[in-house]
Amino acid sequence: MSHRPLLSLRMKIAVLGATGQTGQHLVNQALQQGHMVTAIVRNPGKLAVHHDNLKVVEGNIFSVDSLKSHFEGQDVIMSCLGFPASFFSAVTGYTVSMNAMIGAMREARVSRIITMTSWYTEPNSGSQSSYLVRFLLLPMIRSVLTNMFEMEQCLQETEDINWTVVRPPGLKNLPASAQEFMTHEGYFVPNNNGQPVGSSVARGDVVRFMLSLLNTNAWLKKGVAMTTK
Repeated sequence: MSHRPLLSLRMKIAVLGATGQTGQHLVNQALQQGHMVTAIVRNPGKLAVHHDNLKVVEGNIFSVDSLKSHFEGQDVIMSCLGFPASFFSAVTGYTVSMNAMIGAMREARVSRIITMTSWYTEPNSGSQSSYLVRFLLLPMIRSVLTNMFEMEQCLQETEDINWTVVRPPGLKNLPASAQEFMTHEGYFVPNNNGQPVGSSVARGDVVRFMLSLLNTNAWLKKGVAMTTK
């Protein structure tokens, strides 16, 4: 039995991070579902998709003024922005871009945003993960997770923004499947013993989940860890 809604409302979606690996899935799936997509990118030439319902615009993700005009008239902002890990300095891209997005949303009178971070953003949430994840992987990406966590806190401190933070585990470069989602309001998806379920998910499935949130209020003002069965 399909759990897809009978009526999927056609929405105007502004996408940030559209040229990234997950963002390209988001643009394509949103267009397939009939939505009107505005892709806000630094370099329009990098997005090789052409569609009647796709508008590609140049914008600065760190500037309220740059984003504001592109946000006007949109129903929802969706962000797949990613910033590389750094051993030598703090990662700041997530918070600086989110503060610009929140400012632009307020000026453009758009209240809904769906954004993506990761499992284990909270500093102590990886204690149940495997030895390899806890002592090798998480230290390597801690600078990214720390800034993602700070970005999540920026959203939690707002009163006027209807945000949802989607937290996937490791990302595989695969299209969407038909697998069922598993979700948990927290920093990973646990099994019955409290251990993390699996360690990776298809980028296409993360996007499929993000787009499914357009038709529900289930995860408003919440962070949701997800994966597939």
